[in-house]
Amino acid sequence: MTALTPVLSSRWAEPRSWTLETYESGGGYVALAKALKSAPADVIRVVKDSGLRGRGGAGFATAAKWGYLPPDDGGPRYLVVNADESEPGTCKDVPLLMASPHLLLEGLVIAAYATGVRQAFIYLRGEVVHVHRRLLQALDEARAKGYLGRNILGSGLDLEVTLHAGAGAYICGEETALLSSLEGYRGQPRLRPPYPAVSGLYSRPTIINNVETIASLPGILGRGAAWFASMGTRDAKGHAFFSLSGHVNRPGQYEAPFGITLRELIQAAGGMRPGRRLKFWTPGGSSSELLTVKHLDVPLDHESVGAVGSQLGTRGIQVFDDTACVVRAVARWTDFYRHESCGKCTPCREGTFWLTQVLDRIEKGKGTRADLDRLLETCTSIRGRSLCALGDGATMTIVSSLEHFKAEYAAHIDGHGCPFDPRQTALFSSPGAKEADA
Repeated sequence: MTALTPVLSSRWAEPRSWTLETYESGGGYVALAKALKSAPADVIRVVKDSGLRGRGGAGFATAAKWGYLPPDDGGPRYLVVNADESEPGTCKDVPLLMASPHLLLEGLVIAAYATGVRQAFIYLRGEVVHVHRRLLQALDEARAKGYLGRNILGSGLDLEVTLHAGAGAYICGEETALLSSLEGYRGQPRLRPPYPAVSGLYSRPTIINNVETIASLPGILGRGAAWFASMGTRDAKGHAFFSLSGHVNRPGQYEAPFGITLRELIQAAGGMRPGRRLKFWTPGGSSSELLTVKHLDVPLDHESVGAVGSQLGTRGIQVFDDTACVVRAVARWTDFYRHESCGKCTPCREGTFWLTQVLDRIEKGKGTRADLDRLLETCTSIRGRSLCALGDGATMTIVSSLEHFKAEYAAHIDGHGCPFDPRQTALFSSPGAKEADA
């Protein structure tokens, strides 16, 4: 079995792990001191050599993203940490910020130094008030100790960090909608180009990185690029969180190298619920295509998961056993996207509404076979035509579930109800239900 690699989570079990005292006792801020003694270009080179890719979903090379910043023109440039974690099934950033907020702050200062930033923002999901309080405490501790503010550790670097609490809109996880919200406007995606690295916050060059991406920097600068690159696969280096939820005995955060398989993660989580077997799962939260039991041994890296028709995304792995109704699950996810659509573009605004109407009809046993084609036609009208990825994400589980479990949809239609409803247990023995569970 692939060994788990507790790096970002290594201090989580320590008493008062969130305090500066505990963080420093474990070598905290040593990597920052080391980075400040190097040239910014050398810091970027280390990050590039490590192979670090963004942990927010797209998996874009971090150093390459920084490289899109235009030459310094003397004006301000910004670094924004995207902590608006809201993808269903994804729950890695909040526990990291609760248990080890200084890991993020140290990485943030390193990133700011490397990219020539003097003002940074942390955009936090507003509902997590407990995380907001913990970050405020950590910021106060860091400023008092000289890790933030003016002339950090005598290096001449000045950096101010502003913590901003959003209003709880899923769309603000999209980076341009996040910038609009940060500026005080309604959180809606912007047309691109220009891209944020050229014209972002307040129309100035802006780098946007995920919490886990920035928190990985102290380890890379402290232990070296070769150490980080020694983990993972050829194209996906390093360690990452895999958020395992659903029908397993021990759901939670599992930090492991890229390339671990779902079979190994389920083993680490104590297996499936007693007497049950895997039916379907999402590798990257609810906006990734469903996979089934035949994909248990697919290496969990961007390329391997993409090769079987899905996306690794934020590694929000939701596991469903053979008691779960795929139609019900997909209908709930789709209703979430309908509710969270910002309404700016027609394909997403109208398409998600009609998808929920059709799915609700099928789930209640009032659908027809023509509804299955109607679902696919509507998904085609949305996919690739919306301003941001929300519209695309809303179609992923629908299309993939029809590919793998079309017979289960048919069982709802032909049996006039859900075959997993205890009142319709006779349908469990139908050929369609067996095929759907296969």
